[in-house]
Amino acid sequence: MKDVTEETRITRRFQYLNKHRRPALVTFITANDPTPDVFEQILEGLPSAGADIIEIGVPFSDPMADGPSIQASSQRALKHGTKIADVLAAVKTFRDKEPDTPIVLMGYYNPIYHYGAQEFASDVAAAGVDGVIVVDLPPEEAEELNVHLRANQLHMIFLAAPTSSDERLPAILEHASGFLYYVSITGITGTRVADENAVKEAVARLRRHTDLPIAVGFGIKTPERAGSIAALCDAAVVGSAIVDIIADDVKKNKNPSVGLSGKVLEFVKSLATAVHGAWP
Repeated sequence: MKDVTEETRITRRFQYLNKHRRPALVTFITANDPTPDVFEQILEGLPSAGADIIEIGVPFSDPMADGPSIQASSQRALKHGTKIADVLAAVKTFRDKEPDTPIVLMGYYNPIYHYGAQEFASDVAAAGVDGVIVVDLPPEEAEELNVHLRANQLHMIFLAAPTSSDERLPAILEHASGFLYYVSITGITGTRVADENAVKEAVARLRRHTDLPIAVGFGIKTPERAGSIAALCDAAVVGSAIVDIIADDVKKNKNPSVGLSGKVLEFVKSLATAVHGAWP
């Protein structure tokens, strides 16, 4: 937090949740998946369904850190020619109706580099985004983007993994703000299940290094699992399980069904119930 000096939607949200003694539910969806209209319906409904923070994936043709589910969601989105500008337009529309729920963009550096780091940070802030996760940008190279994010009071959210040693963590945390995203398994998203004992030990170790809220993601497939992981940290992140509902619907019906957005939001409600009741 030292690098973003003003209060933000993310800091306010975690302060509110801490005051009310409950962890956060962070939900991930890919922009314009499966279509721009259905994506916007889901996005608009997420806050009332119980999502505390929303991650929006910026589609990319080579999402190397993502598993099959999210890779496929990017491919579906790219069929609509989705670009960063389209993602920001959707966020602006969302912000007209929902001023408080934090939004974090998650993606890869290549599209940002071609957009221009300074222009990207300015446009992202103007659209109403609150933070950015760039999964393939290591801390040693992140300053070329982070300097512009800080200037626009945007959080740069970093990932830590089971392989992040005590010697490595200071470099990861040097400019991290908003929250720390702990990747609970090694490998790509959506392919394995997190071990709760390992997560508990990892979160305790991370807390010795940072006061940032700790969100845990990867390998969380069910409400029960989301609740058990949320009990150990400040936020549970669910992505592939949500994206799979979209994929299954599209596969079954060839095109998105009329009730797809409602089906996704009902699942999110079940996640929120489990997560929000996870702390004693």
